[in-house]
Amino acid sequence: MKRAASGKQVADASGTHLWLVMMKAHRTLERLATHSIESSEVGLSDFAVLEMLLHKGPQPVNEIGRRIELTSGAITTAVDRLESRGLVTREAHPSDRRARIVRLTAAGKETAAKIFAGHKAAMDLAASGLSKTERATLIELLKKLGTSAGTQAAPQKSED
Repeated sequence: MKRAASGKQVADASGTHLWLVMMKAHRTLERLATHSIESSEVGLSDFAVLEMLLHKGPQPVNEIGRRIELTSGAITTAVDRLESRGLVTREAHPSDRRARIVRLTAAGKETAAKIFAGHKAAMDLAASGLSKTERATLIELLKKLGTSAGTQAAPQKSED
């Protein structure tokens, strides 16, 4: 903290300090998220696929990858793992012969719901230090920051 001319301490509100605080919070929350799902024997990327399908319904493989920010190779590998465990199926796309739709099986729905319930409880507990109003404000501000930073970010290279 810096001191203002009045002698009061002033928090460092620089973009660099904001980034540092967000990175530390992200790392802590990611460790907690990993811990919240580790008994299910799925990793974070597989959990992200299951969670998306649980809440959004069947999706094309490429749309899942885009939404959870996995490369085409990584999403294919994740879906392969989940399919081998009997948690998802791949079906022909009704209007695009090149695309495949991923759908949760009955076992996949049950597994995803169980994992998500534990994950949600852990994330709710982590956020319990903030009021509902503070959480809503933080969500709004982080979206605004993401939008602002996204307009300045260099285009991502395709890893296909």
